[in-house]
Amino acid sequence: MMILDDKLGRHGDAFYAELMDLHEGLTPDQSHALNARLVLILANEIADPARLTALMQAARPTAATKG
Repeated sequence: MMILDDKLGRHGDAFYAELMDLHEGLTPDQSHALNARLVLILANEIADPARLTALMQAARPTAATKG
């Protein structure tokens, strides 16, 4: 089951700020590598291939939302 509702609540802004701070001072290549590592760590934490596939499909822009 995929949950796209806000589950972080009042902690969402703090998490986003922490995520942005994590990228501070990195080159674009370093930032992309950090994102890739983070995705793999989170995927390992979720550990459900079907759920991961559904989440990836939800994250990928559709033709209507590309821009």
